[in-house]
Amino acid sequence: MNRPTRPPAFDRRHLLAIADLDPAEIAVLLDRADGYVDVNRQPEKKSARLRGRTVINLFFENSTRTRTSFELAGKRLGADTINMSVGSSSIKKGETLIDTAMTLNAMHPDVLVVRHPESGAVKLLSEKVEAAVINAGDGSHEHPTQALLDALTIRRRCGRLDGLVVAICGDILHSRVARSNIHLLNIMGASVRVVAPPTLLPMAIERLGVEVHHDMKSGLAEADIVMMLRLQLERMQGSYVPSTREYFRFYGLDSEKLAVAKPGALIMHPGPMNRGVEIDSAVADDIDRSVILDQVELGVAVRMACLDLLTPKIEATE
Repeated sequence: MNRPTRPPAFDRRHLLAIADLDPAEIAVLLDRADGYVDVNRQPEKKSARLRGRTVINLFFENSTRTRTSFELAGKRLGADTINMSVGSSSIKKGETLIDTAMTLNAMHPDVLVVRHPESGAVKLLSEKVEAAVINAGDGSHEHPTQALLDALTIRRRCGRLDGLVVAICGDILHSRVARSNIHLLNIMGASVRVVAPPTLLPMAIERLGVEVHHDMKSGLAEADIVMMLRLQLERMQGSYVPSTREYFRFYGLDSEKLAVAKPGALIMHPGPMNRGVEIDSAVADDIDRSVILDQVELGVAVRMACLDLLTPKIEATE
């Protein structure tokens, strides 16, 4: 008989949140992604590992970077990869998320990669379909593959995650990237600080196991990693900062603020960057310390690993 199999250390049907994972599962994902980095640097990048499988990218929010990364990942693994244009779909005509899920389920895809503006929507959809579901970002909840690619970037540069001091700076309140990174870094033994004005911090964020700083120089002192976040003006209703100029003055990363971090501290940003708002161009383009382009490159490898591990392989057994 034929039986679908997954590695015993990663036996999950969906990838919805980093908070659901344990250290061994995260390590399996990072190790598998590490193997795909070299594959992606070869002239012949395409394999047949997921040949015959179907991956649907279902994005209710625009995201050129994440969607393109997942599309490349699926195609390089040999899967039939389809991008659904939600803007012109039945959802705009009043169809509910559940109806959409049932419609997609009838098409028998193997993996759904879903981005949605509402927290919890991806989990709801996962409960209604037979396909594996990967959360590509839901509201302000989580963005698990971004945290995984950030972790892989750090691990490849520093050799480890445990024991490192990571400062996550900026718009924590609206950032699903921050939440996923906080969970992952804590799970893997890093020390996490968040640095932001009080208006851009969730209430009781200390409960997530982070140090809270309102001053960049105290928050960045002796940090190994400085992770900047985009100021998400599109999610803000009302005034959270006096102006972008004032924001950059106090919370934008420049050489003066970075000087208090450890020598050689890595600079990260999930993109897209607002230069002169959350980060100075001279810092963002520092070829020795900025790993922003590494994050983009490793994103494809991480998403290949997720698609690979979440799609059961059919193996013949007696």
